Amino acid sequence: MSAPSRRSLLRNLGTALLAGLIGLIGLISLIGNLPAAAQDAPQRSITLVVPFTAGGGVDAMARLLAERLRVTLKQPVVVDNRPGASGMLGAGAVARAAGDGHTLLLGSAGETAIAPLVHQGRMPYQPSRDLAPLTLVTRVPNVLVASPGLPAGNIDELMRLAKASPGKLGYATSGVGNPQHLNGELLQSLAGIRLNHVPYRGAANQLVDVSSGVVELAFVSYAGAAPFIKSGRVKALAVTSAQRASFAPGIAAIAESTGLASYDLDNWFGLFAPASTPPAVQARLHAAVVNALKDPALLPRLRELGGEPAPMSQQQFRDFIAAETARYAAIVTSARIVAE
Repeated sequence: MSAPSRRSLLRNLGTALLAGLIGLIGLISLIGNLPAAAQDAPQRSITLVVPFTAGGGVDAMARLLAERLRVTLKQPVVVDNRPGASGMLGAGAVARAAGDGHTLLLGSAGETAIAPLVHQGRMPYQPSRDLAPLTLVTRVPNVLVASPGLPAGNIDELMRLAKASPGKLGYATSGVGNPQHLNGELLQSLAGIRLNHVPYRGAANQLVDVSSGVVELAFVSYAGAAPFIKSGRVKALAVTSAQRASFAPGIAAIAESTGLASYDLDNWFGLFAPASTPPAVQARLHAAVVNALKDPALLPRLRELGGEPAPMSQQQFRDFIAAETARYAAIVTSARIVAE
């Protein structure tokens, strides 16, 4: 090989080595910056998925939370209502989303804890595998309402009426295997009565039918029932929490009734992210939500919607879900609830 050819070869080799070195330095720099980028997330608009229809109590709760998170995270927060399949449509969308801190779920006990028990593996996602719990947001006791003409004004009178006519009284809920359905099954188990479950699609039609006497009873959220209760179109018999709710102290708790001291079954709502979300991003989102829930102006507005704010650490929330799931499993097994 001639001297000029050797020099040309060496120049080309040197250029290639230099380009490779520059690329390697850039790659190392990029890798080194990834944790910092994760800690800075979210860096653009956040989507808060609500797996229920717009205009309801959960939707209103999500919008209140979104207002606070916009301030805390300094990013727009858009509420995206994705109802369907008893909340599983919206939850599944979040489970499949990128874990970059820009997609969150305001999920209920139904699609995050009860659904795996009643659908028995026939789900497009598995909450324990695909969703990362961030924090509990609110606990929401349901309320048992009755038709105005039903000759029972409290749970003790209802039990006597139900025992006199086993299986004749119907109770409406918004579906099979949701928290309201479990409310009814737990009441039957503890009280030794038999009621007829009447599943509906949504709360509005339930309340209309209870007010007109088409069905005698319904377990519904307080937020949805409040206008019907205040106008006298239905009567409130009791709330499903262990004690009376702070936002409705005039309504007794089921647990106050004879033989039902152990009755305690709230619904609840928590914030979840895709399971692939980095721990640093989860921690930042958790801190932002907890900070938002400490806003004194938010507390009365959540209570108006029937919720009691209950923020907790991520580990506490994971433990809470595990304990609640065990309680739900006992009811589902005892009542042999299987989704259609």
